Amino acid sequence: MFTKFCATVSKICLVLAVFGLIAVILCVQWQVIGRYVLNDTPTWAEALAMLIVLFVTAFGLAVGVRDAGHIGLESLVILLPKKWQHRIEILIHVLVAVFGYLMVKGGWLWASAKWAEKKPMLPVPDGIDYVPVIIAGALILLFSIEHIVALVQGKVVEPVWN
Repeated sequence: MFTKFCATVSKICLVLAVFGLIAVILCVQWQVIGRYVLNDTPTWAEALAMLIVLFVTAFGLAVGVRDAGHIGLESLVILLPKKWQHRIEILIHVLVAVFGYLMVKGGWLWASAKWAEKKPMLPVPDGIDYVPVIIAGALILLFSIEHIVALVQGKVVEPVWN
């Protein structure tokens, strides 16, 4: 049930990332049309595109962690005895989970510190730039726990696109 939940969350993240990429393309296209066709550059378009890129990156990063698409040192782990391979894999996911927790904690501190300030080109708080760090950290933590549970149970987490 936990794996199904995590797979669903991962699929939602992928869909949001795709819609985010489409939104970035539309923002940039509108900026180009405004600058070269209408001769009136929309100043908000670039700022919005950059903000959306932060969210797309957060969702993509989290899905990459769940689907084990991140950089790993499997060639070194394979050289170890089977008993140690399992332990090292669990340790790796624990360390990734700790990193996710630190992302949440640090992102929360920065977001709350900057929330009272306003972005110059968008009518949103400046602290919104750190919300993707919080989201990515929470998802990384969730997906790392999923990997740890799967390893303890002797199962494999299937990538979301399978």
